[in-house]
Amino acid sequence: MTTGVQVRRRMGVEERRQQLIGVALELFSRRSPDEVSIDEIASAAGISRPLVYHYFPGKLSLYEAALKRAADDLATRFVEPREGPLGARLLRVMRRYFDFVDEHGPGFSALMRGGPAVGSSATNALVDGVRQAAYLQILAHLDIDRPPARLELVVRSWISLAESTALIWLDGRRIPRAELEAQLVHDFAALTAVSAAYDDEMATLLRRMLKDEPAEGPFTDLVGRLVALAS
Repeated sequence: MTTGVQVRRRMGVEERRQQLIGVALELFSRRSPDEVSIDEIASAAGISRPLVYHYFPGKLSLYEAALKRAADDLATRFVEPREGPLGARLLRVMRRYFDFVDEHGPGFSALMRGGPAVGSSATNALVDGVRQAAYLQILAHLDIDRPPARLELVVRSWISLAESTALIWLDGRRIPRAELEAQLVHDFAALTAVSAAYDDEMATLLRRMLKDEPAEGPFTDLVGRLVALAS
């Protein structure tokens, strides 16, 4: 027989930890981690402040756990089936990347720029991990295991450019997002082309990139735009 009183289910330790991480990430999507207090996280989770400290020894440990989940999510945005033209693949990657930036603006900004609450060696390692995951994914798309020095420079420079572009875009969103996504794919081709002018190995890679590019692909679009500017 029921008494009409609803009994609240008690969460296990790991379940509660994951809930708190999720609540923190939700708050970080609206404001920088430095501006979010433990009291706010506790209130949003429906528990007391001391109970938050039961699951996380300090404020920084909760921030690091939340940012680790965000970093893992961001790294997966670079995962793409290695099928079809490279330009289209990179465009899909950039769309997912900006999906994340759009959804987690303040948290993304804090993670990439650092700050008192997120500037620890652990969170710096998270950012480096995202960059390395992105780097390895791009090399996989190029079907290259041991990149020459110029290619490593191109790929790592492009990843840094994507980060900077996203951070600048968050400050007012003055340029249409879709244009920036396409521009970053063009940037990858442009960086490769400049490097190809100095290196035969990079020139071979560029020819391979463009060989399978369809007429409506982003790389072909870039070539058309450059030709139009030169005429």
